[in-house]
Amino acid sequence: MGVFAVQNVQQFTAIIEREENQYVALCPELDIANQGESVEEARKNLKEALELFFEAASPQEVRERLHNEVFITQLEVTVG
Repeated sequence: MGVFAVQNVQQFTAIIEREENQYVALCPELDIANQGESVEEARKNLKEALELFFEAASPQEVRERLHNEVFITQLEVTVG
């Protein structure tokens, strides 16, 4: 019988926006970002960056960086 590692899967927010000729993806819960030439590539690269962070970070660093509540909303603002 093999030994299997228990993996904890969590969901995080990805905010992706176009900046000139690339897309930037940000995870606001941990303030980690990455980029790509398409939305999907930026999303994939952010996921990889988050996985690398969790592999390398100590539990204390994760606790210090993690923002448990992130709210994303839209506002109406008078312009001009």
